[in-house]
Amino acid sequence: MDKDMNRRKMLKGSLAVAGAGFAGLPDWAIPALAQGEVPVPFTDMPEAFPTALGETRVLDIRKIDGLITPSDQFFTLQHYGQPAIDGGTFRLNVTGLVSRPKSFSVDELRRMGATEVVAAFECSGNSARFSHGLASNGRWTGVPLNQVLNEAEIKSEGREVVFFGADHQEESVEFRAETFKVDQQFGRSVTREDALAPEPLLAYALNGAPLTRGQGFPVRLVMPGWYGVANVKWLAQIHVQSQRYLGKFQARWYRSLRGETINGEVKWKETEVTRLQLKSAIARVTREGSRLKIFGFVLNDGTPLRSVEVRIDEGPWRPAALDSSNPRFSWKLFTFDWIGAAPGPHTIVSRATDALGNVQPEGAALENKKTFLEDNRQFPRTLTIS
Repeated sequence: MDKDMNRRKMLKGSLAVAGAGFAGLPDWAIPALAQGEVPVPFTDMPEAFPTALGETRVLDIRKIDGLITPSDQFFTLQHYGQPAIDGGTFRLNVTGLVSRPKSFSVDELRRMGATEVVAAFECSGNSARFSHGLASNGRWTGVPLNQVLNEAEIKSEGREVVFFGADHQEESVEFRAETFKVDQQFGRSVTREDALAPEPLLAYALNGAPLTRGQGFPVRLVMPGWYGVANVKWLAQIHVQSQRYLGKFQARWYRSLRGETINGEVKWKETEVTRLQLKSAIARVTREGSRLKIFGFVLNDGTPLRSVEVRIDEGPWRPAALDSSNPRFSWKLFTFDWIGAAPGPHTIVSRATDALGNVQPEGAALENKKTFLEDNRQFPRTLTIS
């Protein structure tokens, strides 16, 4: 027990260093297993869960061990592989509709200051297929994007800010009856207003250490509250333009197709994948003697949360414990004490509600969505109590 208490003190101390507000987190927010506390296996998930699939890494959410995901466990995805970049010769170029085109080395960015933000995000394709393991939460250090853009002085006609990674690949681009082969960089864009907001960060460190190759070394974009695809890794160029950017991963791959009934007729609407949709997920259940504890997390766009609730079998929704001191853009950890669990099989599920009244939907509410991205439906878990 002394060893576990010391470990919790150490974790609290490291989180206090990470930023204001962490020192006051209660013990339940440091979700290391206490002595004598054992996990109750889910029956909807194999005990052996693959976390490394080539260059892709998936987080085993049953093993979340604190507010911050360790860098070597942080989920990792890429479309064009992981480019090897020489940090000594690296330059980040700011081009396009700017009055003062810029080119920055990593050291020059570091000398501009060190701003920290705790931010979580997930792949927009994250779902029960991966047991919601394409998500993580990190402490990012870097330079505010708006500081760099203000130095470059965006011209009045610059309305779109495009972020190009160093990763690239030959692609087939179809136009009516023709197909063109082009070498295409990974690219995503945001509006001028979103780019100049205070939150976006040009990050060069994760959890106090330089970015790893898998996490976008030497510099990446961090868009707090947005899906992972917007957080461009291996950032090589920021380009300001007047028209909308229509690259593959902006206009074609990352779209949601939903049917909306208007005046009794279904209209099909395509929308971009941008900000996180409200989602909660139960990560594990543990037993300590006769006590059962449900633990999970919430992901969202930074809107304050009103509540997180847990439902067992067909019973009522009951409030879970959610600490209001969680950082705005981090995932929010929650726990629920399960009292009087009867032996046998059970289904448990959580739902989150934000301050604007948005409620995490049931699966049936997404039946009018054809594409699998942005799947934020409630995530039932099954287990058996012996």
